[in-house]
Amino acid sequence: MNKRVLYFVVSLIVSLALTWLVKEPDFTQSKIYVLFLTFFSIALWVTEAVPAFAVSLFIMAYLVFTLGNPYFNNNPEQIDKYVHTFSSSTIWLLLGGFFLSSAMTKTKLDEKLLRITFKISGTQPRNIIIAIVSSCAILSSMMSNASTSAMMVAALMPLLDKLGKSKLTTGLLLAIALGCATGGIATIIGTPANAIAAGMLESDQIPMDFMKWVTYGLPITVILAILGSFLLVRLYVENAEPITMNFLSISNDQSDPSPQNRKIVLWVLVITVILWLTNSIHHVSVAAISAIPFVVLTLTGVLDEKDVKALPWNVLILVAGGMSLGVALESSGLLTHYATYISNMKLSPTIFILVFAYIAMFISNFMSNSVAATILLPFEFAIFPDYRLQLAVTTAIATSCGLFLPVSNPPNALIYSTSYLKIKDFRSLAFLIALVGPILAVIWVKLLAS
Repeated sequence: MNKRVLYFVVSLIVSLALTWLVKEPDFTQSKIYVLFLTFFSIALWVTEAVPAFAVSLFIMAYLVFTLGNPYFNNNPEQIDKYVHTFSSSTIWLLLGGFFLSSAMTKTKLDEKLLRITFKISGTQPRNIIIAIVSSCAILSSMMSNASTSAMMVAALMPLLDKLGKSKLTTGLLLAIALGCATGGIATIIGTPANAIAAGMLESDQIPMDFMKWVTYGLPITVILAILGSFLLVRLYVENAEPITMNFLSISNDQSDPSPQNRKIVLWVLVITVILWLTNSIHHVSVAAISAIPFVVLTLTGVLDEKDVKALPWNVLILVAGGMSLGVALESSGLLTHYATYISNMKLSPTIFILVFAYIAMFISNFMSNSVAATILLPFEFAIFPDYRLQLAVTTAIATSCGLFLPVSNPPNALIYSTSYLKIKDFRSLAFLIALVGPILAVIWVKLLAS
């Protein structure tokens, strides 16, 4: 039997068994349906029996079919709220980021910015490490960390091949992982987990705009990037000889995009980001601002139909489905039911937030940060509803701090695929970020919230 089919069948059986064991006599049909859906979705996400976005599509279809159907539910619900997640401003914000990311890659604006950064850094290995971390952090805050790491690995491969397996090679590759992980913390569009957290806050009428997230995330990005860079320099770069910058030589590739298109993308990027950052001043909605890249980049021909089709629509589906599951858990009363038990334990909110931040960090080593946030946040909200803002931001940030394994995130997988790293090479950097990141997030967010 195909492994994925086996995982799917086992997930279904285990989910049915857990639902039968856990349900209580006073549960409504809606609670039972949502309880099964929760177990089954988590199992499918963890085992990867089907693609993550397919699970999200299943979530929305299942909720519409079971909760809104009088033949299956003796108290049918209005199902609009389970599909309206697609119209969330968080989805529009992500989509705007995807358009900008695609345009930067197509016009090679990202590569040009990278080359400028490297030329400024000089030939000292220490400065190159810092330049890599800084470049990856900046780019990952605005585009996918997978794209950023892929571009960076491609740019560095001539140098890595020249250096071979060495301490400096390890340091350069880990600098990519560090920059991508910390950069994603800085903005709402940095990672899907950030977008999910912001979307859940929005659905609870708690405002979270682009600039507000930057206020929470950027200082943590800077601190973790500095600490990680210091560690990498100490472990891998001390006494290293200066290296040549020949790997930055620009090829005369005739497919290089026109300077005109690159200028268009640069202006769109600058204007969009400025409007996102000043949302609290002009009060133009984030969704409306996100339409600028849609309109300008397509009308000017920078992005064509093929480029739009290639956008990561699966990520948008994943985020929307995760938000739908959160809505179902809350509206069915299931979360409130179980949260009551934990609330009676009289836990300190700060201790609870800290514990769940480390839980989020831990499980994000084995599953995507978006799935980790989707699973944890609705449960956390139900236990401490007055601390939803702190819970959402700290949990989302903590999911970016899991770096122990090649499968922890796409950048880790990409740098590991170069064959210049062993799994044990991740440990020192991963331990530092895992130890400092969650508690730093809890302290900083608590200070701002108070």
